[in-house]
Amino acid sequence: MASPYEVLGVPKGASDDDVKKAYRKLARQYHPDRNPGDNGAEEKFKEVQTAYDVLSDAEKRSAYDRFGAAGGRGFPGGGGAGGARFEEFDLGNLSDLFGGMFGGGGARRGGARRPARGDDLETRVRISFEDSLEGAQVRIPVEADSVCSVCHGTGGEPGTSPVVCPQCAGRGVVSDAQGLFAFSQPCPRCQGNGTIVEKPCKNCRGSGRERSTKRYAVRIPAGAKNGTRVRLKGKGEAGLNGGPAGDLHVVVEVAPSSLYERRGSDLVLEVPVTYAEAALGASVQIPTPDGPVSLKIPSGTESGKLLRVKGRGAPHLKGNGRGDLLARVKISIPKKLTKAEKEALEGYQKVSRENPRERFAEVS
Repeated sequence: MASPYEVLGVPKGASDDDVKKAYRKLARQYHPDRNPGDNGAEEKFKEVQTAYDVLSDAEKRSAYDRFGAAGGRGFPGGGGAGGARFEEFDLGNLSDLFGGMFGGGGARRGGARRPARGDDLETRVRISFEDSLEGAQVRIPVEADSVCSVCHGTGGEPGTSPVVCPQCAGRGVVSDAQGLFAFSQPCPRCQGNGTIVEKPCKNCRGSGRERSTKRYAVRIPAGAKNGTRVRLKGKGEAGLNGGPAGDLHVVVEVAPSSLYERRGSDLVLEVPVTYAEAALGASVQIPTPDGPVSLKIPSGTESGKLLRVKGRGAPHLKGNGRGDLLARVKISIPKKLTKAEKEALEGYQKVSRENPRERFAEVS
């Protein structure tokens, strides 16, 4: 038998959250309700359940980490006695620590059908740039497992009730002697529940769940940007055996704007100006999300300079207020000149004393 870490596919130093995530993924994959009649999946599910039973309990995990190597020959599944020198180890309370794994008074019901929270779901929604600034309500379709509409999650035909499992007499576990130990595992007949459904629901085939598509209204907050997540509590996959449903996480994708570039809550707008406007200064009209405003271009403004217009950016996603609009000046150079324009520029060049390359002389 592989170690609990190998069964769950996690390293020895895995955190409790990592162990839980690995368990939920594998338990969902191999759960008997999802694999009716598949003995291989049933055996794998029992391994996963047993491994999680050890690693989810701090005392059991610590004991396994301490004695697991020595128990490799005497630990359940490790090959029985096989010459192992058990007298060298104090195993006095291992039976208590590993209650769910060893037989005897410490054994408890397997609990394979204990209520389990449903998985979270994630979906994406694309909105316009304008909606990201103003906020919007969208409707999205989501396909997920929901509680069976016929049996309401019991797995049995309406009007019927579960009966005591005849194989385990309602204990939920069966024992298997291996070497020096009696190894307890979830009952294969009832999957650890202690009861069985004699007449499975025809609609869900006994799983208690059905696949369906639902539409949800999602409120996208003003100021949303790429990657913003909106959580809809309880709208994920249905839980198992009466457990709560998971959550639905909606990830926002924002379509690019033809005018603005987003920088957090600030918006960057490229503002083309003429050479004369940049040199002499001017007031120009520019668009903002709230309508046009007048922007003052100081004389001598260079191309690439950012001019800030306060409070005209995107709303802050958390908190009040808004970011700023950053106007990036771009001097527009005409590709063709009229005769008068050319003469005017030539006249300016003759009288200009400016030498933009003056600093080159210092290094030549």
